[in-house]
This record gives sequence, structure tokens and C-alpha cells, in this order.
Amino acid sequence: MDENLLLFHQFLDFPESEWEDAIKAAEAVDRKETFATAFVAPGLFEQCHHLQGMIQCLENFYEEPEATKDLIAYLTDYELRYAADICSHLKVDAIFHHDDWGSHTSSFLSPDMFEEFFLEPYQKIYGYYKQHGVEIIVHHCDSYAANLVPAMIEMGIDVFQGCVTTNDVPALVKKYGGKISFMGDLDNGVIDREDWTPELVRKEVERACKTNGKLYFIPCLTHGLSFSTYPGVYEKTSEEIDRMSKEMF
Repeated sequence: MDENLLLFHQFLDFPESEWEDAIKAAEAVDRKETFATAFVAPGLFEQCHHLQGMIQCLENFYEEPEATKDLIAYLTDYELRYAADICSHLKVDAIFHHDDWGSHTSSFLSPDMFEEFFLEPYQKIYGYYKQHGVEIIVHHCDSYAANLVPAMIEMGIDVFQGCVTTNDVPALVKKYGGKISFMGDLDNGVIDREDWTPELVRKEVERACKTNGKLYFIPCLTHGLSFSTYPGVYEKTSEEIDRMSKEMF
């Protein structure tokens, strides 16, 4: 491992005192009511294009496959070191892991190429979490990734979070429900906009809940965070989800 890569790994050398606030926050969670969750970002693919630029990154999957695999292996080792720290210090119930794998209409890599480069590394990462007490793996990918769902299942992902409407989420629920669950189908680009209205939010939440059903689907804004770009959208969306949950159950 060269000097620059060793330096990158040193970013994980936190003194124990720096974990204290995070440990207190995790211990304060009522585990009977709430999952204590750690957020991890960026993921392997995003880290690859952050380090190289998107165009160079995508070119290198074809032109420098072995070097790209070496980079992914290094990033995997980095994530595993971080996973060990999370599990030993925080003992969380769930991981919310971020890695966007496509545009709104297609994945960046074909399923075969995606599996060649990322299936085994993610099996190692998510497998480590599962082996060390993490119950739920939530993978955020607010893009088209319907063609990658079989790989997600093999990786050990429990929830595909951020699934935008172009994935045809009802079809995914029908085909893969029971092997993986889906969280999203409320596109921020549709709801979270300057001219939003309560009626628009209500309509979209009703559509998502009724077309996806009660099993293996969790409605939410696809960006996956607890806020919205425009004030009031997140709160209204949550209100409508609560209403539909009571109505459908």
C-alpha cells in the first residue's frame, strides 16, 4: 500500500474521546421503539468517481479494469475498518448506506459489469455488519436501479431506499417482495418543488401507497433525509403517509 493510501486510512484513526458523544447518542435510543442507525457515505461507486471524476471513472471500468478493482478493494478495506469501529463503539441496529448507481432512467453500469466490480465487495461490507449485530441494511440509491435489484439481494440489502418512480416500484414489490423491501416512490422532483401544494402531496402519497400495497413497501421522499428543499413539503408528506397508514391498516 503506497504512502497516499496509507494516509487515507489514517482518517479513521479517531481517539476514543471522539467517540464519546456518538456512543451517548446511541445509548440514548430506546431500542424497543427505534432502530439506532449509523449513516455511511459515500459508497464504493461514488467514492470511485469522487476520486477520479465521473467520466474518467466510467472509462476506467473498460480501459483499466484491474486498476479499478484494486481501487475498489482498497475502498472496501477502508469501509470494513470503519464498519469495525461502528460496530464496536455504537452497536447499532441498522446501517443507512449511501451509494447512487444510476441516473433517473438507467444504471451507470450494466448488471453484469456492476456484479463483476461491486457484488463481492458489498457482500464483504454488508456481511460484516450482519455478522456483528446489525439487523437491517438500508441502501440509499435514489436513481434507476431496478435492473440491479437481484445483485442487491445477493449483497444482503434489506431495504432499497430512494427507489424513484422510474423503477416501476409496484412491479418490483410484486416480483421481489419478501426478499427485499422498497422505500420511496415519492420523487422529490415531483413533490418537493417551489409550486408544491398540499393537494399534490396528498395525491402522490395516495398513489404510492395504493399501488404498492401494505407489504414490502415503505413510502417516503426518495432523497431519504428528514427535510425538504421547500419548507413544509417534508412535514406534509409525513402527515399524508401517517394518514394512509391508518387508513390502509
